[in-house]
Amino acid sequence: MSTRNAQSRIVQVGEHIELEVGDDIARSPRYNEDIAPTRAAQRTWSQWNVASLWVGMAICVPTYTLGGVLTSYFGLSVSEALWTILVANVVVLVPLTLNAYPGTRYGIPCPVVLRASFGIVGSNVPALIRALVACGWFGVQTLFGGIAIHLMFSALSDNWAALGGTGEVLGFFIFWVANIWVVIRGAESIKHLEALAAPLLLLVALGLIAWALPKVSLAEVLATPANRAADASFGAYFMAALTAMVGFWATLSLNIPDFSRYARSQKAQVVGQIIGLPLTMFLFSGLGVLLTSASATLVGETISDPINLIGRIDSPFWVSVAMLIIILATISTNTAANIVSPTNSFQNVAPRYINENRGVLLTGLIGIALMSWELLKKLGWLESDISVESLYSNWLVGYSSLLGPIAGIMIVDYFIIKQRSYDLLALYMDGAGYPAWNRAGFVAFLLPVALTVVAITTGRLSWFYDYGWFTGSILGAIVYYLLASRQIGRST
Repeated sequence: MSTRNAQSRIVQVGEHIELEVGDDIARSPRYNEDIAPTRAAQRTWSQWNVASLWVGMAICVPTYTLGGVLTSYFGLSVSEALWTILVANVVVLVPLTLNAYPGTRYGIPCPVVLRASFGIVGSNVPALIRALVACGWFGVQTLFGGIAIHLMFSALSDNWAALGGTGEVLGFFIFWVANIWVVIRGAESIKHLEALAAPLLLLVALGLIAWALPKVSLAEVLATPANRAADASFGAYFMAALTAMVGFWATLSLNIPDFSRYARSQKAQVVGQIIGLPLTMFLFSGLGVLLTSASATLVGETISDPINLIGRIDSPFWVSVAMLIIILATISTNTAANIVSPTNSFQNVAPRYINENRGVLLTGLIGIALMSWELLKKLGWLESDISVESLYSNWLVGYSSLLGPIAGIMIVDYFIIKQRSYDLLALYMDGAGYPAWNRAGFVAFLLPVALTVVAITTGRLSWFYDYGWFTGSILGAIVYYLLASRQIGRST
């Protein structure tokens, strides 16, 4: 006999909305306990926990290489690249903090937020688009973590060092298991990991600066000129680079409710994100530029990623310590940024059959599949000219074109169309208030995507693709507002 009430009910606890689950929602095919709203007592993350989350996510190998990406792929000078990174992360704070609001108020994860604007069933489309890129990033970060494990063991054992690429593949799977274990333990384990990782990562960054500064001129590094044509317009290069850098965290601007649902208050999530994101990204990207420029002096060749650079230090002890902290850093990034989102998205497809543990394992298996070509290269079983760096550089622009409209739609839906008020019960039930498929959401999403496809295939409207996140989010928001307002007018 059920111990629940027959009917669910809504309770307000301070600024939080809480759901007391009854038999009606417990039996719903759109509900399971892992994507249920967090209770007010579970919303324990302070602004420092939120800031630590961002420090843990932002200090990672791809962030370190961003300055090099902007100078090599986007034709900016070193100083232009660093300012672009800072501006981009200030810009991306806007959708991050706004889309975090419904998560904090209602305690719901991203796929459930998407049910309000795309429909109860339709929410799976944007959620799975987000999940796919997260699985890809999970594979990339796990690859970097596996290399760090290989170098750490190599510093301790010549036999392991002799394994070469096979050792890196073994490291990949060791790192894979560590990531899966952390997330399966739940949100509190992620919070504690981020709180532990943040100060250690800052210490490593300071240590690397102390190692490099005596051997390189900071003024000369910052004065490194751009590699674009002398008469080329700075504005076009800057906007393309800005779009790519916004795209770096465009993924999190969608699924930030997955974390803000644990925040103590709206103030905690807003202040925490402001403290944790822009400055960390700017400083760690700057460190990457500095160390890449210094690497030729330090180790005799230019090395653009910190793992291989540290691996060249002539001290097994310090290599082991640094690699252990980099492994921790990459786990903190991977678990928060690349596993939580797809796990919730996969649950949203079939909550009765996919719980959190199954979603985590599915994420991990897809990550392995997406990186299989690189693993086969390391084993010597496949030859390919595709580099991991070029792959994720292309993702930044390409996927921001898809994610921009979704972010714009979510913001307009919550703040303007829904007036910051969701029917929480209806979000977990079929036919209880929200449609299965919301036409306004899909038209507003598909129109910018169609223009992006035209730009890619024909070369026309190339600016629309080049500035994909901005053009997509603005157009998606406007179209959704017009269509959703019209729907409301018809229903009243």
